[in-house]
Amino acid sequence: MMLKKFLKNLSKDSWGALFIIAIGSLSFILTMVKSGLCLDLYCQNGKAFWGPNGHDGIWHIALSEAFSRSSWEMPVFSGSSIQNYHIGFDLLLSIVHKLTNIPTLTLYFQILPVVFAVLLGYFANKLLLKVTKSKEERFWALFFLYFGGSFGWIVTFLRGGAFGGESMFWAQQAVSTLVNPPFALSLVMMFLGFWLLEKALAVNDKRLLTFAAVVFGLLIQVKAYASVLALFALFVAALWDAVKMRRLVIFKVFLTSLIVSILILPSSPKDSSIFIFKPFWFLETMMQLSDRFGWQKFGEAMVNYKSGGNILKATLSYSLAFVIFVVGNFGTRIFALFYTSLKLKNLTNLKIFEVSFFTIIILGVAIPMFFVQEGTPWNTIQFLYYSQVFLGIFSGFVIGGFLRKVRVVLAKSLTIFIVVALTAPTTIGTLMYVYLPTRAPSYIPKEELEALHFLASQPPGVVLTYPIDRQKAKEAEKSPPRPLYLYESTAYVSALSKHDVYLEDEVNLDITGYDWKKRREEVINWLKEDNPASAREFLATRSINYIYWVKGKSGEDSQRAILGDLQLGLTNIYENEGAVIYKTN
Repeated sequence: MMLKKFLKNLSKDSWGALFIIAIGSLSFILTMVKSGLCLDLYCQNGKAFWGPNGHDGIWHIALSEAFSRSSWEMPVFSGSSIQNYHIGFDLLLSIVHKLTNIPTLTLYFQILPVVFAVLLGYFANKLLLKVTKSKEERFWALFFLYFGGSFGWIVTFLRGGAFGGESMFWAQQAVSTLVNPPFALSLVMMFLGFWLLEKALAVNDKRLLTFAAVVFGLLIQVKAYASVLALFALFVAALWDAVKMRRLVIFKVFLTSLIVSILILPSSPKDSSIFIFKPFWFLETMMQLSDRFGWQKFGEAMVNYKSGGNILKATLSYSLAFVIFVVGNFGTRIFALFYTSLKLKNLTNLKIFEVSFFTIIILGVAIPMFFVQEGTPWNTIQFLYYSQVFLGIFSGFVIGGFLRKVRVVLAKSLTIFIVVALTAPTTIGTLMYVYLPTRAPSYIPKEELEALHFLASQPPGVVLTYPIDRQKAKEAEKSPPRPLYLYESTAYVSALSKHDVYLEDEVNLDITGYDWKKRREEVINWLKEDNPASAREFLATRSINYIYWVKGKSGEDSQRAILGDLQLGLTNIYENEGAVIYKTN
């Protein structure tokens, strides 16, 4: 029924919308669909992961598996409740898994990406049908939604002759939307919410207004960054509507959304601070880091000007860095400036969706300019992702409006060629060099898959794993694909064994504010412990039930403690060429 209505809506517009949604969804799906599948026909070498899926995807699967076993504890930090994290997507994943019995791995990498990619286009198109009558504007708005890219490819092409540099200016681009499923789901909800709001205002439907308010309110548990931006956008739109239309209907929507958000606010420690005031951190690192724009001399100079109190030179240098940051990240979406300048001439004629989108765009740029996230400072750049999306909508209006007015075929063709040629290389380069190569950057060996499958069949309990050896992991970079235990500190043991782990995925523990360094030090000291009584006491007091260790290529590389199995009171319950599992007594 939904597909039939979808096609009906598109036919009113043009088949161009269906075309762009189809190829756009395909480009999105290609970043996910190969991960979690076998490296070879008979799965003799294990399962592979492309891009950040070997870390980020595994984390979401671990969290979802925890919810599936009715646990609200942090699966990679046993004994602690989940904190400082939006669980909406992971909870949805676990519910779908329980209802369908489809493996979480399959849902995450092969099924939900298709659903999210299509739903994003569906609700974006529904909103666009409400706010513009131009099919050209709708087509190009959808084009930027799916294919919007940075100008990083120009720099990498000039430097090395290759299309790359998706996040050279810090922000990921449209092609990587599904690699961050909470971000993708939040976009679906935002477009749904704004469409419901526009429809409700047009027909004065209170039920639709309530539905829109709930959708916006639920964003806090899907993506906190989206919630902050959406709530602030609703507040500004409410003020604007109250002044212009002298009505409070949008303020009621905002207030309802705010109440829902407060009621389901993610828990966090009382003494934690999520954001730290650190102005222009992204500009400084963008200039200084070699894996970003990397104009190091300029970056050092601008920082020296600031620290030395040279206000004039600091202002000029930081202003230039900001222009590079904005133009570099937005790419051809910068065409929206024409739309902005046109609207600024007559602010009284702004529509609700325009006020909301402009608020999101401005705030999405401003927050990362002044604040970073504690523990993982670069995480705040995700605010900019939303600026890129909604600026892309306005850019589509500019390009579509221009093409609608141009009558000369050659001029039209040249415009289309220039826009596509400057925009598409980001998507092409990211797919070619990151997600489509035959060789994956990371994988889980077959032997570990078998061991973890066995562990998943055992009674519930806490698993102790060997902390990642970053020196060995760095050495393994030379010969990909790397096994996950030498790739990054990931949640793969928890994800595939379906047990809580004592310490795993230090990256996400950092982001969510756990004191994991102290626990890591405890584990390292335990591995070196030569007193059997103390070593056994460690396992008992921390309620550790299983120990999972990987066997290296040689006996010297194998994970182990100084004391032997009997001294530690361990029983070998599973062993193969790649891993060994012990049960504590």
